Amino acid sequence: MKDNSILIYRSRTGFTKRYAEMIAKETGCDLAEFQKAKIDFLARYQTFIFGSRLHAGRIDGLSKAKKIFQKSGAKRFILFAVGAIPNTAEETIAEMWKNNLSEIEMEQIPHFYMQGGLNYERMGFMDKTMMKAAAVFMSRRSGDEVFKKMISQSYDISSEEYIKPLVRLLKER
Repeated sequence: MKDNSILIYRSRTGFTKRYAEMIAKETGCDLAEFQKAKIDFLARYQTFIFGSRLHAGRIDGLSKAKKIFQKSGAKRFILFAVGAIPNTAEETIAEMWKNNLSEIEMEQIPHFYMQGGLNYERMGFMDKTMMKAAAVFMSRRSGDEVFKKMISQSYDISSEEYIKPLVRLLKER
């Protein structure tokens, strides 16, 4: 890579961490957990990549990551979000971006969505309870049987394929 980049990630159930590690391996960028990201440490990087999970439609830690980026002196901010929504749900993903980024940020910040999955075994009590309640609610409604089945159990729909656009962007510069 021509410039020095760091990828800061926040992962609760492991999907974002897995994607972060794949991206770092493919691009050679440095890698750090979000909790360990200190501004003085980040000051030497030109590119700040932030990856986190979607939680109730919001990108976990995004506000704080943007503040850290602004204080870090990095020139470029790149964002990726990982969620249980299949990549084929383009309208839902577009709406998620609108709920997380302003119009100006949508234009200025390269952003990528990567499907992950659900891992009930690694979820916290509240998240697990909310997801199970949603599964019960969905089971009482007629409609999308595939969706009902998906949220009722753990699953992994992640793929190395989904890092390619972000990796391509990093390698172009």
